[in-house]
Amino acid sequence: MNNPQGTTLQEDGMKACRRLFQGILAAVFIALAGAQVFSADQGLTVKGSTTVLPIVQVTSEEFMDRNPGIAISVQGGGSGVGIASLIDGTTDIASSSRKIKAEEAAKAQAAGVTPHENVIAMDGIAVVVHPSNPVSRLTRAQVKAIYTGRISDWSEIGGRKARIVVVSRDSSSGTFEAFEELALDKARVRPDALTSASNQTIAQIVAQTPGAIGYVGLVYLTKKVKTVEIDGVKCTEATVAGGTYPLSRPLYLYTNGAPRGNVKKYLDFVMGGQGRKIVREEGFVPVK
Repeated sequence: MNNPQGTTLQEDGMKACRRLFQGILAAVFIALAGAQVFSADQGLTVKGSTTVLPIVQVTSEEFMDRNPGIAISVQGGGSGVGIASLIDGTTDIASSSRKIKAEEAAKAQAAGVTPHENVIAMDGIAVVVHPSNPVSRLTRAQVKAIYTGRISDWSEIGGRKARIVVVSRDSSSGTFEAFEELALDKARVRPDALTSASNQTIAQIVAQTPGAIGYVGLVYLTKKVKTVEIDGVKCTEATVAGGTYPLSRPLYLYTNGAPRGNVKKYLDFVMGGQGRKIVREEGFVPVK
């Protein structure tokens, strides 16, 4: 049977079904696209320093509890990894235990990224030895001599006769960069030094090796290692806060430009009252 337009009712029905199906597909596509945009807008990624990691992990959990619509993904890898990720656009926030380097800033500029520095806490780099080691204090000059290879036996600095096992962070670590600048005057670490990618591993190696010396962030100090005074000052929260400990450093969260949107919301939380409380509870020193 034909209708006035010259088509059959069956053909009209098929066309109507086709239009309905196309409409449903379009609606689904729009909904999915909207969901993806919403997810991208609501999700944050923080990547970088293992030193800053405890602060980021706890503040992120607390922040997400208070803001259930915003998900935060937290990853380590080292300060260099975090800053590189900020430059290539694979993280919203780069956590770093050292200041961005000039060459990194140049790469960022070339990529159209403007790293913005946010200091969230202060930390001290503690020099640690095995608890059985009688050496309790060193000068920065002695630390440099040990790490550059000019001193290789504990008996040379008042300890028992035993080979010094030097343990260091790897070169991608912000802790390594800060230690290299603060303790070694940027001198090269001896080639036979053991290297590790994390503070926790350094502490474990020193705790299990009687002749070892290493360095870790303040928060990683435990009774399993012995903290050595540097230039007569022990690494504690009080000496770091007071500026008397010689191996102190700021900790950073870098963003692309001034923080805005959910990035700003998270950073405001980290630097606010609850965030400062978490910083202190995690063993770091809040900034004023």
